[in-house]
Amino acid sequence: MTERPARRLLAVSAAFTVAAGVFVIGSAVSATRERGDLSAKDLKRVVAVTAPATDFSKAEQYEAMSAGAATSLASVDVNSFSHFSENITFEERGTFKLGNALFQKLWVSSPSSTQASDGLGPLYNARSCQSCHIKDGRGHPPEGAADATSMFLRLARPAATTEEEAALKSFHAMNLPDPIYGRQLQDQAIPGLKAEGHMAIDYREEPVTLAGGEVVKLRRPTYSITDLAYGNLDPATTLSPRVTQPMLGLGLVQAIHEADILALADPDDADGDGISGKAAVAIDPATGRKTLGRFGWKAQAATVRQQSAEAFAMDIGISTPEVPLHDGDCTPAQTACLERPNGVQKRLGDAEAPPPVMDLVTFYAENLAVPARRKASFPETLAGKRVFYETGCVSCHHPKFVTRRDAGNKAHAFQLIWPYSDFLLHDMGEGLADGQPVGVATGREWRTPPLWGIGLTKTVNGHTFFLHDGRARNLTEAILWHGGEAQAARDRFAALEKQDRDALLTFLESL
Repeated sequence: MTERPARRLLAVSAAFTVAAGVFVIGSAVSATRERGDLSAKDLKRVVAVTAPATDFSKAEQYEAMSAGAATSLASVDVNSFSHFSENITFEERGTFKLGNALFQKLWVSSPSSTQASDGLGPLYNARSCQSCHIKDGRGHPPEGAADATSMFLRLARPAATTEEEAALKSFHAMNLPDPIYGRQLQDQAIPGLKAEGHMAIDYREEPVTLAGGEVVKLRRPTYSITDLAYGNLDPATTLSPRVTQPMLGLGLVQAIHEADILALADPDDADGDGISGKAAVAIDPATGRKTLGRFGWKAQAATVRQQSAEAFAMDIGISTPEVPLHDGDCTPAQTACLERPNGVQKRLGDAEAPPPVMDLVTFYAENLAVPARRKASFPETLAGKRVFYETGCVSCHHPKFVTRRDAGNKAHAFQLIWPYSDFLLHDMGEGLADGQPVGVATGREWRTPPLWGIGLTKTVNGHTFFLHDGRARNLTEAILWHGGEAQAARDRFAALEKQDRDALLTFLESL
C-alpha cells in the first residue's frame, strides 16, 4: 500500500507568513515557524510523541486518552458527549454547569416578562443551542415534517459590486447574503410573521460495487426551498446544506498551535502526493486581524467564541457583543421583521446575550470533554488502524497534536490529543461540492472534520448520518463519497478485501 510521507512538525510550506502578528497572504511561501511556547527540550518531546505510528502490533502510549488529561472517563451512554473536561477545577465545574444551563435555555420573543430570555428571532431556526446540538452531538437530515432543527441551508451569492468584492478580499465578509433571505434560511418565526420557507430534499440512489462484489447504494441529494414567503431568491444564490457538528474538544482544538496546523498545509502540492491542504483565513473579532480559521464546516471561524456568536445570530436571532445583530438574519427587504421589538435590556448590556452570557456559553463549549477510546489495544482495532494509515486516510485525518504550553485555560495546555484532523481545507470533489465559497474555501473545499467521538454517534444521537449534509447513512457511505484529493484513498478502500474494510470500520468505531 502507498503511505503518505509524514511532514515534519516545523517544516512549513503554506500560503501564509506572519508579520507584526498579522497573517499575510502570499503564494508558495516557504518558511520555518517555531513554537515559541516550547523550550528546546519540550520541542524534542513533542516531535517524538507526534510522529506517525509505525508499529501496529500494540496501541501507542496514551492512545486511549483522546484528549489527554481532559479526556472523559465516564461510562458510555447517551450523555457521553456532555461531560466536562476531567482536568478543570472544582470552581470551573460550576462555571461549566451554568454555561450548560444557558446552552439549553429556550429563548422567547420580545417583549416578555422573562426579560433576560427574550429576543428570539424574529426569524430563526431554533430556540436554544441544544435544539441544534442535540446532546452536544451530531445533527441529522430531516426525518419528518417538523424535524429540520439540526440541519439548515446557508445562502450565498457572488459579489455584484466593487465594494462587495473588497469586503470579500479583506475577509470582512466570508460570503454575501441573499438580498431578501440573508445568509441562512430561517424556517421558523415568532407569532405574526411568516417563516422564510422550508428545506426540501430529493434523494437519488446510486450503486457502488466494492471488491468482492458487495454493492453499496449512495444517496445523492438535491436541495430546494418550498413555501418561500418573501419572494424569489436571487438567481445567483446558492444553497449549502449543513448539519450541526459535535461539540467535543473545541477548547483543545483552539489550543493547537497555529504553526502545527500550518506545517501540514501544502496548497500547491509541492510534494506531489495529490494532497494540497489549504489553511483557512478568518478575522478574529477580538483583534480585527486575519488569523487561522479552524472552526465550522469551512473553517470560517477563528475561535469558539466567534463560532458561538455566529450561531446565536443566525440560528436563534440573538445578538451578542461579537455579532450585534438584534434582528438576527433579517434583511432590509423584510420590513415587518425589522419592526419587531428586540430583547436588549440596557441594564444588562447592549446585546440580547451580553458578555456574561457569552463568557459562560463559551466556557461550556470549550470544555465539553472527548470520551476515552474503546478497545484501542484490541487486535482487530489495531488491524484497522494499520489500514487507516496504509490507505492514506492520515493524509488529511492527522492523528495527533500537542497543544500550546501557553493556552488560555490551563486545562488545555500541553496536552497530547488525538482529533484525527489537520483542520485544513481540502478539495473533496464534485460529488460533495456545494458550489458555495466561504472565505478562501471554494465551493468544492471542506475542512477536515475531527473523527474523535465518531464511534459513539449512534449511542448519543441515535443515528449514523455523516458528512456535511448527512447524506451518508453509515461510515462506509461516508468514505465512498470522498473525492478530489481523497479520491485515491477512497479507491483504495473500495479495493480492499472485506476483512480489511471491516477492520478499518472497527478502528473508526473505536474513536
